[in-house]
Amino acid sequence: MDFWQVHGFWFLFFIVLFPRLTMLFAVTVPFGWLAWLGWLITPRLLIAILATTYYWDTNPVLCVLAWLNMVGGGGGSTAATKKVASSRR
Repeated sequence: MDFWQVHGFWFLFFIVLFPRLTMLFAVTVPFGWLAWLGWLITPRLLIAILATTYYWDTNPVLCVLAWLNMVGGGGGSTAATKKVASSRR
C-alpha cells in the first residue's frame, strides 16, 4: 500500500502542523490504550511509528521525514511554546 494512494498532500500538511487533531478526525485505526497514551503525550512519535509500520516498504523517504519531524518538532507548536516561555522570563 502506497501513502499517496490512501492520503494526499493536505493530509500530510495537517499531520505536520496539527498532529493530534488530524489523527483524531482522519485516522481510522482502532487504538489501544498505549496508542491513546502516545496520542496524548507524544503524537509526533506515534505518527513516526505508524508511518514506519505501514509505509516503510513503499515510501521510505516519507518515513525518514516523519522521524525528522518527530525529532525537530515540526515548528508549529514549538514556536508557540518558545514564545510563551521567553515572555515569562
